[in-house]
Amino acid sequence: MSDSSGDAVFSPAEHEAIRGRLAAERAETSTRIAALNREFDAIVASNALVAVDDEHDPEGSSTAFERAHTAALLAQARDHLTALDEALERLDRGHYGRCDVCGKPIPAERLEARPTATTCVRCATNRPR
Repeated sequence: MSDSSGDAVFSPAEHEAIRGRLAAERAETSTRIAALNREFDAIVASNALVAVDDEHDPEGSSTAFERAHTAALLAQARDHLTALDEALERLDRGHYGRCDVCGKPIPAERLEARPTATTCVRCATNRPR
């Protein structure tokens, strides 16, 4: 899985399988972003139709929560899309599957569970939060 330079080396079939998995997850994430954008726009539009005073309207606090929750989900999805793009770039450069901290290979099981992982489990566990 690696050459003498420390870069991850995958067979052409493995490389294409990884690319396919990342591309599929990217497409799913893009679809989720589009849906969340529509949901957020609908929340904003419905609030614009009614003069909502979030502080005094019994429904206002739930509307504000719904808007904030959707915005947070949208931000997470956009961050994930960026991470997927970065993973595809690492794959193209031959660095995909290598820990950014220790340089050792990231186990296939971790990459299967978290295809955007940039650290092995040991380094991720020891990283200050």
